[in-house]
Amino acid sequence: MRQIWVTLVGVGVLSSIGMAIGISQTSSKFQSTSELGTWEFPNREHVNDGTVTIMTGPVGGLTPIMGADLARVLDDGDRLRVLPVGGKGSVQNIIDILSLKSIDMGMVVSDVAEFFRIQYNVPNIESRLRFIAKLYNNEIYIVAPNSIKSIYDLVGKKVMAPKDVGFFSARIIFSRLNIDARFDYQTDDTLSLQRVIDGQADAWIVSVGKIFPIARSIKNDNGNLHLVPIPYDPKLRDLYLPSKLTSGEYPNLIATGQEVETLATGVILASFNWPENTDRYRKVARFVDAFFSKINEFYLPPRNPKWRETNIQASVLGWQRFKAAQDWLDNRSAMPSRLSPEEIKQFLAEKGIFRSKNFSQEDITRLFNAFTEWAKSRR
Repeated sequence: MRQIWVTLVGVGVLSSIGMAIGISQTSSKFQSTSELGTWEFPNREHVNDGTVTIMTGPVGGLTPIMGADLARVLDDGDRLRVLPVGGKGSVQNIIDILSLKSIDMGMVVSDVAEFFRIQYNVPNIESRLRFIAKLYNNEIYIVAPNSIKSIYDLVGKKVMAPKDVGFFSARIIFSRLNIDARFDYQTDDTLSLQRVIDGQADAWIVSVGKIFPIARSIKNDNGNLHLVPIPYDPKLRDLYLPSKLTSGEYPNLIATGQEVETLATGVILASFNWPENTDRYRKVARFVDAFFSKINEFYLPPRNPKWRETNIQASVLGWQRFKAAQDWLDNRSAMPSRLSPEEIKQFLAEKGIFRSKNFSQEDITRLFNAFTEWAKSRR
């Protein structure tokens, strides 16, 4: 960032775009003891008005990490505070969004709506919800002894599938592939895995984002366990995408240089379908504006690399978008969803500050707010 600072000072344009790119000649976050003074205690009503809650998932998974990133990046004092709430997983998160008075949003896997149809006999539960954005992909993991060569070898076997972490995907996949297995879905995720390690069950299945620390940390010194491949069967293609797990990601479960085919499905941020002109709708709308406006900050370190899979413009099959989110996208339809290097260079040239080709992606992203306004006016 030092290089771009010197360049900008040299051409005397800090006063015009410095605020837009977050650079200031005089401001500082550091204060001396004498400058601190006293603070005003927060107003209770303001704190409540500015807080939104998001159900995440169990510790050890990816959703709590993503929730923490949202809380850090979007924090705006009393105006907006994101409060991640530890949950059980997608199935319970849907129930909590629909039932708990204090929950505004939750992270759920997009195939969970199909699970409610076949397991709860509740059709179109997604019609009572709205999705805000597709966040990233979950991969399906099946850990089993080497004797289980294929998912079809699990016919009649005992499969540990924790209800909120794996059973919903397992129920769909096994049903569509006509695999009749015996499920234990009432045991928690880590204890379920231990049952397989101890030889008390034949397989463990979960739906989580990679790299999954619990799977990577399985001690498998004798090489008795491995990841079972799941084919990209035509019966599954309306809900799932093809994916793979590699030896670099899970050296304890995959032989060096090898890959295992599996399935992936999208994790989305969902909300209750709040009516417009209600306080709850306005709170979620305020969150949407902050989240979408700062989306590029999530692509940079130290945020989790999975954010690079986030596409706020992506549609989700069978789900309708939250109105405030759709309005935000419609109002900014002229803005590019990804930076074009050539347009960035043209923007810098027109501003008289382009002096080098050695701008890093982080430098370019810091210019995004100013650039998008320029691009919008051109289009």
